[in-house]
Amino acid sequence: MAETLQVEIMSAEAMDAAAIALWRDWTTTNPALTSPYFRWDYTQIAARVCPSAAVAVFRRGGRIVGFFPHQKRGGSVQPLGAPMNDYHGVIAAEGETITLEQVAHLLHARRLNVPGWIGAAETGQARETVQVAMPDAGFDAWYAERRVTFGKYFKDKERARRSLEAELGPVRVERGLRDPALLDQLIDLKAAQYRRSGLHDIFACGWTRDLLHALMADPRPDFGASMAAMHAGDKLVAIEFSLHAGRHYHFWFPVYEPSLARCSPGILLSMDTMRLASAEGFRVFDFGFEGESYKKYFVNARQTVREAVVMRPGLTQALGDAAVGVLDKAGGRGEALRASLRRRWSTIEACEASPVGRLRGAAVAVRSAVSKAAARRKTPARVAHV
Repeated sequence: MAETLQVEIMSAEAMDAAAIALWRDWTTTNPALTSPYFRWDYTQIAARVCPSAAVAVFRRGGRIVGFFPHQKRGGSVQPLGAPMNDYHGVIAAEGETITLEQVAHLLHARRLNVPGWIGAAETGQARETVQVAMPDAGFDAWYAERRVTFGKYFKDKERARRSLEAELGPVRVERGLRDPALLDQLIDLKAAQYRRSGLHDIFACGWTRDLLHALMADPRPDFGASMAAMHAGDKLVAIEFSLHAGRHYHFWFPVYEPSLARCSPGILLSMDTMRLASAEGFRVFDFGFEGESYKKYFVNARQTVREAVVMRPGLTQALGDAAVGVLDKAGGRGEALRASLRRRWSTIEACEASPVGRLRGAAVAVRSAVSKAAARRKTPARVAHV
């Protein structure tokens, strides 16, 4: 008879040395847990900053079998650091199975929202994340293969680099930067980008900004966060904030000078960062979720994760199902609309720790959606000529 799975909720600072040693062992021996987001160091630092942070400690027969770092927003549960982190799941030994649904049940979550779950789950839909698996021969070998496979694309980027140098001066890239003022500059540029696109500004709540600063300010052996920056002449043209652990390098927050988009400074910075970091021993460069068109030219490895919301049966879920049915019968894309709204709301809910902040964020989201819908109605239909 299988032993019953039990849970204890505690703060990260209450974890003892034996539990932390288990955590560290599992994230270096379980191949599913190579992302820096699963490291104890990430949880320890993030728990100091993220509102309502906690760790679920799972046991069978008194023996620890897994951990799930998370944060609470009312009756809802999210992975620790949401909406910032791309990967989440139960930290456990290879072969140990604790499902998403078990986690939601044991945490008594009214709603458990996971955009990138790694591990067993019956709920949700598959999503792909994309990586560069760098050969042991290093960047030059990878680039040679990519240039043969996608010659036109990479020749274009080489021309873009020459154009950037001709216009502004020699290009130089620095990696491993930990300048707080430079990080503030990156965050301000990223926040402006969110506002221009009508998305929720994840940095407006404050603690998300503090999280990046805390991670960057506390480098550790085999774990850290840092920036890379590209200058052309005297001008700063691109910055990227990344998280790294072991041989895994996760590109996280990129920004570039919009007026120089024709020269692809953000893409050039990613390439140069891989060149510099691979020389230091990094072998997996993670670009997160697929979507942006440039990623297909870079990546040679994929990982399937699950986007899911586990909801306690009740009125909220019933109303959502009913709304989807009405939209679908009317010829609309009910499920797609619900997924879009769910993602937007989960971002707002994760960022805003207070009910007032969540209401304010929801109001802004509604205004943005109404404005976009009005703009679409005003756009004249295109007439095809044959």
